[in-house]
Amino acid sequence: MSPADTPDPQRWREAVRQEWEDADVIAAWRKWAPQARLAGHAATQAMLEAAQLSPRMHVLDLASGAGNPALELAEAVAPHGWVTVTDLIPQMLAIAQENAQVRGLTNLSFCVADPEALPFPDQTFDVVTCRFGVMYFPDVGQALQEIYRVLKSGGRVVFTAIGPFEQNPYFTTTMGVLMRYVPLPPSEPGAPHPFRFAQAGILTSALQTAGFQQIQEGYRTIPWPVPGTVEQVWDYIRELAAPFRPLLARLSPAERVAAVSEVLAGIRRYHDGQQANFPWVIVLVTAVR
Repeated sequence: MSPADTPDPQRWREAVRQEWEDADVIAAWRKWAPQARLAGHAATQAMLEAAQLSPRMHVLDLASGAGNPALELAEAVAPHGWVTVTDLIPQMLAIAQENAQVRGLTNLSFCVADPEALPFPDQTFDVVTCRFGVMYFPDVGQALQEIYRVLKSGGRVVFTAIGPFEQNPYFTTTMGVLMRYVPLPPSEPGAPHPFRFAQAGILTSALQTAGFQQIQEGYRTIPWPVPGTVEQVWDYIRELAAPFRPLLARLSPAERVAAVSEVLAGIRRYHDGQQANFPWVIVLVTAVR
């Protein structure tokens, strides 16, 4: 392995932080919070079922962003259970707190936390969840060791990750179009990216290395509805998705016009006049400490 190929989690960590703490990205997650909750409802429900929750459980949600699935987890374990809501980006955590207040939820606490250095005692939590965040952990092995440490014996972990790119029209009709105009360089080995765990078995292997047992991993196709006109759906996608921004920024004005025209045509194929109805293929993984 050459020096250029040597894993550099610290550099990756800073890149992820800069990408997601961008002021425009933060503003977009606040603006589109209701639509994002609707779109991700099926993914959240799949996680709730897999978590096997019961009252009085203490749940840790990692990379909570605007509060999904943390707020639904809090509702599921109320009134006596508790959810600790975490994110690496304080501004994102503030949005989650605002959304919890709107919904009148009180059985939560909010903590800025790095999954690779969790500020909690050993064996604190009954369940640890992370919805579409594990792909962005710079050092996945270290993060899984920390999750293992803070889980109680017999505790459960539940992750979702994005499935194969080519099976997800949400991405092929948008990012896929942009990539034809601005090809992306290959990802560095081990580096965070949205499709890092799309191939079956990669996340299972990492969990096995960390000591987890009873690992179950599988693909699941869920609905991902985005309400609004075709143009509003595109606004939603491009404003929320931090990885899209570098692609758009590299397009010339003429290329941008052509690319956006193609994107809108692609979205229109899934639009019923009220919303875009994308099928999403996700990876759902559970494991036990």
